[in-house]
Amino acid sequence: MPDADSHSVKQTAAPHRGWVVATVMIGSVSTMAAATIINVAFPALLREFAVGHDSLQWIATGFLAATTTTMLATAWLVESFGPRKTFIATLAVFLAASLLGAASWDTDALIAARIFQGAAAGVMQPLSMIALFEVFPPHRRGAAMGMFGFGVVLVPAIGPSIGGLLIEAFGWRSIFLMPVPFCVVAMALAPRYLSGRTGLGHRKPFDWTGSALLAAALVAMLNVPVIGHRTGWTSAALAGTVAMTVVLCVTFIAWEFRARAPLLALKLFAVRGFRSAAMVSFAYGLGLFGTMYLIPVFVQDIAGYTPAAAGYLLLWPGVILGVTIVLAGRLTDRVDPRGIVALGLAFFALSSVLLVFTGARTSFIVLTVWLIIGRIGLGMIIPALNVGAVQTLAAEHVAYAATSVNFVRQLGGAIGVNLLAVLLEWRLGVYAGQGRTIAAFQECFWVVTIAFAAAIIPALAIRKHTPVTVQQRS
Repeated sequence: MPDADSHSVKQTAAPHRGWVVATVMIGSVSTMAAATIINVAFPALLREFAVGHDSLQWIATGFLAATTTTMLATAWLVESFGPRKTFIATLAVFLAASLLGAASWDTDALIAARIFQGAAAGVMQPLSMIALFEVFPPHRRGAAMGMFGFGVVLVPAIGPSIGGLLIEAFGWRSIFLMPVPFCVVAMALAPRYLSGRTGLGHRKPFDWTGSALLAAALVAMLNVPVIGHRTGWTSAALAGTVAMTVVLCVTFIAWEFRARAPLLALKLFAVRGFRSAAMVSFAYGLGLFGTMYLIPVFVQDIAGYTPAAAGYLLLWPGVILGVTIVLAGRLTDRVDPRGIVALGLAFFALSSVLLVFTGARTSFIVLTVWLIIGRIGLGMIIPALNVGAVQTLAAEHVAYAATSVNFVRQLGGAIGVNLLAVLLEWRLGVYAGQGRTIAAFQECFWVVTIAFAAAIIPALAIRKHTPVTVQQRS
């Protein structure tokens, strides 16, 4: 009997499309829950370790930065080892990192665990998209992304509510153990339902130089606001860090254009539709992860919520987000995605404006409604944005496009959390003596509002076009 992997992906996987969705969804849930579930623990961790937001933000930013770096290796990993082996190995790394997090003895160990978790999550996100695009034809990809997105975005959205319950019942270490059962189940399903197909011909070399330059550039970039806050915005240390960041970024871009097998397919950004989708994806990451950092801290510090209550606040908005994603996915297969994306951005910007005018006396129900408005907006964006990013490209570019658009979203998330956390720490120090700490949070919500409003402009350039082929180096 011939090996199942010798058949086409559609022949072997089409009868099991539902199981493919379930497998990648469970695997992604395992990793993406970790992105936000720890957020409700920040006030407790700030007190326990006696550090500020500018230090503790590395628990969130380190995760997102590692995610941003490793996801660019996904296309190479899939071509070299196949979706199945890559999926299982990624979950094994994530499982080990989760156990390290649960056993952490100080903030350094905790940050290290989060970095390894993020590294695994970075591979998992585009890998899941690649697996789905392999088994679903173009006219059904919107619905597929809707089904997939329901679980993948819902779990990070409701992660804080789960985290709040776990923290109050068992302490913060328990939140690292929550994803473990999901990892085990996904690793058991993968051998049967995911393709073992690898790329044809010789294995391409991995861009180790590009990966090292990217990691160094990200670390330097994310240290800019931290150093500026600590040493002064006109200090020599800040000037040196900015210069280093610029040099590393320019060197990375120059290297990627000349590399034989580039880590990031920069030539994809020459396609207008993809470039526009990438710009929106950056704003999406900034808004989603930035607010998931701010809101639990805001309601605990300003309104006196417990971790569980802070988590409950995000529960119904998260459920609405998941439902919206499913409906928007079906709608994306029928209409031009740019209108859906633009409307979603407008909804989230409105939600952020409403949060600017909230305070300690704002009721739980009102806060929930404001958050629901924003989550409806995010739910509208995801399927249309993912489809809009790849629909202008030929089939051979889908894997790299999926990787690149996820990279940009995570980059937006890392920069967003980093900037907002440092901005919050800085403005809290300014307003503390005036008894106006709430003003610091309001300024942060204004930043998110402006980012989403500005993203409407590139969103209008996401159109349906005839797929084009991008010249790549062989």
